[in-house]
Amino acid sequence: MKKDPEDKDSQQKIRNRRVHMANERTFLAWIRTSIAIMAFGFVVEKFGLFLRQVSSYLERAEQPHLGTAAKQIVFPQSYSAILGVVLVGFGAMMGLLAFTRYKKVEHQIDHDSFEPSVILDLLLVISLLAVAAFLVLYLVHSV
Repeated sequence: MKKDPEDKDSQQKIRNRRVHMANERTFLAWIRTSIAIMAFGFVVEKFGLFLRQVSSYLERAEQPHLGTAAKQIVFPQSYSAILGVVLVGFGAMMGLLAFTRYKKVEHQIDHDSFEPSVILDLLLVISLLAVAAFLVLYLVHSV
């Protein structure tokens, strides 16, 4: 019994469709990760602002005898603001790299020449280690 070449082509198209959908799911997972990193950066920056406001309020409450000129709130630049901005920028860069990787893998799938790339994975691991190290140092310093 001879196999129909059209049947083989349709099976190949279905397989490619599934691989393309898996590639798209991976891309969307990276986009969710980049959005989460940007949101975390925003929260870190705003939480630092909140802590500075609470600290300023507590300092004013402890010194009621000072005039209004001494009660002005000054918000010094803190590490949390810098880390927040860096994380937002890193999340945006990760989204761009995810799109680049998605298009590259899509091309490789079409040409049946897939080669794994580790740059995005490595970038994520390095960033998580850097954030963890910063948070540990920040918490140790604040105790």
